[in-house]
Amino acid sequence: MLEKIDTSNAPRSIGPYTQAIKVNGLIFTSGQIPLHPVSNTVEATTIEGQTEQVIQNLKAVLEAAGSSLDQTVKTTCFLQKMSDFAAFNNVYAKHFTNKPARSCVAAKELPRNVLIEIDAVAVEG
Repeated sequence: MLEKIDTSNAPRSIGPYTQAIKVNGLIFTSGQIPLHPVSNTVEATTIEGQTEQVIQNLKAVLEAAGSSLDQTVKTTCFLQKMSDFAAFNNVYAKHFTNKPARSCVAAKELPRNVLIEIDAVAVEG
């Protein structure tokens, strides 16, 4: 049984998708960009600030699904510029202390011209 996850503590979906899907104890999040959940705008201008907002959005979605950042098993990270990798990585490492598996790639363009997008797979609990 698929369960759609929807929380007002993270930005609403801006397309025909849900914030996350839970199935068989796994949570698959949609990619999160650095939209502030209340204003629905990108407030941060630096890679550090945008990474922080993305991770807070992911945290909110995972918690709504009965999981957490610590229960994350895989992330996929999209950076607009690979030159931002070190600064992004510093913020990421503070939050993903369990060191989940990760892919990180440069993307030519991201929605709303943001600097970063991250999606995650986590386990319930």
